[in-house]
Amino acid sequence: MTIRVMLVDDQALLRTGFRMVLAAQPDMEVVAEAGNGVEALEVLRATKVDVILMDVRMPHLDGVEATRRICGDGRAADAPKVLILTTFDLDEYAFSALKAGASGFMLKDVPPDELLTAIRAVHSGDAVVAPSTTRRLLDRFTPMLPATHAEPTRPELGRLTEREREVLLLVAQGLSNGEIAARLVLSEATVKTHVGRILTKLNLRDRVQAVVLAYESGLVRAGGGGAAG
Repeated sequence: MTIRVMLVDDQALLRTGFRMVLAAQPDMEVVAEAGNGVEALEVLRATKVDVILMDVRMPHLDGVEATRRICGDGRAADAPKVLILTTFDLDEYAFSALKAGASGFMLKDVPPDELLTAIRAVHSGDAVVAPSTTRRLLDRFTPMLPATHAEPTRPELGRLTEREREVLLLVAQGLSNGEIAARLVLSEATVKTHVGRILTKLNLRDRVQAVVLAYESGLVRAGGGGAAG
């Protein structure tokens, strides 16, 4: 299956570079390009896209608002997955984009192999960014979230079993499925099943949004620790 990719960046030279990398892959095709969010929304009305590489700082309509409009309520099975590309590590826009529905973020100077792996991961619905990167991003911007106290404030967390809550805590602390499996003495397949049930019960699009919810709710605090009981 060919992954249909759209490039959204106001720098034509960067789009050219990404297009050359993707064109060399037998399972990928760049089917559209846009120089800002407004153009991207217009193109998407007529073009089927699987994964969007989205810049954040663009004229007319930035990548955060474009992502919000593309993802909408974030539940459409055929909606494009958005992978945010940012120039600066821990860009303040990246966190907003994750909340808006993006499936992850990477730096623009990412090695080609890592970019290709990320695109394939996004397309398959797996984890999109390195857990350590997600953790650093959220630790940096947790102070921007509403203050939370000892008990998590999101009632939907009550839908989780004790084991699922335990898995969510470890996901939010930046552990991969393999690391969670080792920590809890479970098979990796079992952990993946738990993560899938967590996403379903909490009505979340992907693993990244589960991390965001865990931080927003106070289930996990900056620094990766669980909330005090």
